[in-house]
Amino acid sequence: MASAAISKVVWVNGPIVVGAGPAGLSVAACLKARGVPSVVLDRADCVASLWQRRTYDRLRLHLPRHFCELPGMPFPDDYPEYPTKRQFVDYLEAYAAQSGVEPRFNQAVTSARYDKAAGLWRVCAEDVSATSTASAGDEDVVTEYIGRWLVVATGENAERIVPDFEGMDEFAGPVSHVSEYKSGEAYRGKRVLVVGCGNSGMEVCLDLCDHNALPAMVVRDSVHVLPREMLGVATFSVAVFLLRFLPQWLVDRILVLLARVFLGDLEKIGIRRPSRGPLELKNSRGRTPVLDIGALARIRSGDIEVVPGIKRFFRGGAELVDGRRVAADAVIMATGYHSNVPQWLKGNDFFTQEGYPRVPFPDGWKGESGLYSAGFTRRGLSGVSSDAVKVAQDIAMAWEQQTSSR
Repeated sequence: MASAAISKVVWVNGPIVVGAGPAGLSVAACLKARGVPSVVLDRADCVASLWQRRTYDRLRLHLPRHFCELPGMPFPDDYPEYPTKRQFVDYLEAYAAQSGVEPRFNQAVTSARYDKAAGLWRVCAEDVSATSTASAGDEDVVTEYIGRWLVVATGENAERIVPDFEGMDEFAGPVSHVSEYKSGEAYRGKRVLVVGCGNSGMEVCLDLCDHNALPAMVVRDSVHVLPREMLGVATFSVAVFLLRFLPQWLVDRILVLLARVFLGDLEKIGIRRPSRGPLELKNSRGRTPVLDIGALARIRSGDIEVVPGIKRFFRGGAELVDGRRVAADAVIMATGYHSNVPQWLKGNDFFTQEGYPRVPFPDGWKGESGLYSAGFTRRGLSGVSSDAVKVAQDIAMAWEQQTSSR
């Protein structure tokens, strides 16, 4: 087994930013605009690897573009209201280039620890490009980055969640996570069991229908489904407007009422609404409401079958909790992602075991001893921008004090 001795040590004159997705790029760009250098580390070989490598082809931003802009750079005027995956990736790459942010790729952070005696952060990162080509017995190439500030920007979707169902190893067909799904072309004419009914699960089922596959969607828990737009106005815009004048609980009731008016009674097609409101669940537990872009119509037409939770798998499909059996040629786990911060941030209780800051929004961006977080607000890209601006302003103040005292 290869050893993990430190190969070299790098002093970082500024913050160490872990993650080159929208959050990490935003923080680094805002820092640079204030004259503060930084080093951005990412385990992948590109910016926004979740968007580039682990999303399906038909994906678009679920919210209107002006809610998704990063600090200091609007979307191009010719972009549609809901930019495509490719357009958003192009925007992020242009953002990094315009801001002069050049991440160090293939740097998989394995540990980050605060050295109290030195008053510095020590971040160890393994060069995964070297590891992939190394021979047995070779030492891993590990760099220790040392700096006064650490910004955690690996996001809420760093690692995929794959449930371990009984009998999974007996199932004869392919089982994949939605992060591997690109298009329904490979499933044409096949019966596909999609486990999960969030935005990804609904959209994958819709895409499978468009490619003449036969999807069945597992709806185990209750879920809020809202129309993406109401009379041409984005539902999210309506919510933001109402929150300026009304308490959240009342806005939640209004949204549920409007959803019933525009979408009808979803219990008739096997989808139950939670007792808690969509905004409350999003802000407290990170459960994003589904924004319907056509899946409900395909459910009502019978193109998408809705089934309850899975009890166990067998060779040709799955047995459901109500005793029924559903046949399947393939299974796609649209079961989401989770944060991986607890795996590498050591000796610090700023983050919970679930990988979120203990202090709730809007104050969860700053810890102690120069520790910061960006992109853990459960508020999507608008939360990313809010965090980035606050983090950069705070570090810039400390940077100015430090440099002026020299």
